[in-house]
Amino acid sequence: MTGVADGGWPEAEGLAEQLALQGDGAVRLVLLYGSRLLKTAPDQHSAFDFVVIVDDYKGFYKGLAKYRQLGRPLALMQGLARILAPNVIAYDGGNGSLAMAKCAVVSKEDFEQALGPSPKDHFLLGRMVQRIEIVWSQSSLEDTWVRGVINGAHRGVLEWMAPYLSGDFSAEDVGRRLLEVCYQGEWRPESQGRARMVFDAQADHFAQALDPVLSAAAVSGKVLGTTEGRYALAAPASAADRRRWRLHFRRSKRRATMRWLKHMMTFAKWLPYVVRKAERHTGRSIKLTSLEKRMPLIFLWPRAIHFMLTKSNRGARP
Repeated sequence: MTGVADGGWPEAEGLAEQLALQGDGAVRLVLLYGSRLLKTAPDQHSAFDFVVIVDDYKGFYKGLAKYRQLGRPLALMQGLARILAPNVIAYDGGNGSLAMAKCAVVSKEDFEQALGPSPKDHFLLGRMVQRIEIVWSQSSLEDTWVRGVINGAHRGVLEWMAPYLSGDFSAEDVGRRLLEVCYQGEWRPESQGRARMVFDAQADHFAQALDPVLSAAAVSGKVLGTTEGRYALAAPASAADRRRWRLHFRRSKRRATMRWLKHMMTFAKWLPYVVRKAERHTGRSIKLTSLEKRMPLIFLWPRAIHFMLTKSNRGARP
């Protein structure tokens, strides 16, 4: 469920508060998600994963630029803000602090669209239906707003998951399958077993978030209650729905590929970050050549393709 950190994550809360102060009044909320929150084998210096919700892209980036926190030209960041939103940036605590966050910066309007019934891709939706915590908020009204948007995303899960469900299932089963589908819908530097680890770390979240969704669907007749806590689709997903979501995830994967190219432009020090993440999640040591370090866009592709093709492939495909 969507919780409030309330002192439970002091390092993340402090970093989020500093980010909000330097964001020139544009930050509405900072959400924590990902491996640090779920404690899925990050090291102590792993970056926090933040979604930073703003009401003004231009003002936010201007604020960071004043504090020399942007790491990229201001005009570039403003220009890319609405192309494959969100921009992803690196943010650190400064003054020798090791605290760092990987921030997905998104406007309230773009956040609502990404979690609505017709998302352009699954980048935010696949992350925000998982466990998150609010680590900074401008007001209680913003808390209420973001909870409403995320609860709406939970209610919509059954629509896009129906083509990937068969037999009877529980809320936890839907959550497990959801992660398999979402992980298959992106190019990620982790093994396929990562989806299982991430599910195990938040199985209770999916039970709490999705059981009311399935109960409501049973009342409306979309699913049938087979035994207590278990359900089945009242009718298989139509051919049109299967085609719609199959094409959606193909489009999402293409957009994920383009988004990686965008990350290289917006995320300072993206290359060591990706290498470190790949090493952490796969247990492999990765040594880049001097050419790969100097011109990764040209020389790193063969290694990246080989890496993706040789990952553990035990995960279920959508």
